[in-house]
Amino acid sequence: MQTDETSFVALGRAGSDAYVGLETFPNPGVTEVEMTSDELASLCPVTNQPDLYTATIRYEPDARCIESKSLKLYLMTFRNDPQFCEALAVRIRDDVAAALAVPQERVRVTLRQKARGGIAITAAV
Repeated sequence: MQTDETSFVALGRAGSDAYVGLETFPNPGVTEVEMTSDELASLCPVTNQPDLYTATIRYEPDARCIESKSLKLYLMTFRNDPQFCEALAVRIRDDVAAALAVPQERVRVTLRQKARGGIAITAAV
């Protein structure tokens, strides 16, 4: 969702009720952006147990950049979603690329799944 700096839906509003998708704003001139969150959770599609992640999203913007609160709310939408780590990384990459209107090759997503059962997973696309 493209917005200008004065028309954000999520920014400045409490809670997740204001979530309308990944919001963007005009690129002020940066060539690379990296955003990291340790608040990503989803469910294991086999056991239905929670999987917790640190997500790093790096992208090379053209005209638009991702607004950070909308990204936080977007990541929260996965908390009840059964997804394998690898599939989730691809989905996030595709959604970010679509929101920015850039090729997928200009977006890199790395998910570091916190250890459960003694195994930690890192998936990157």
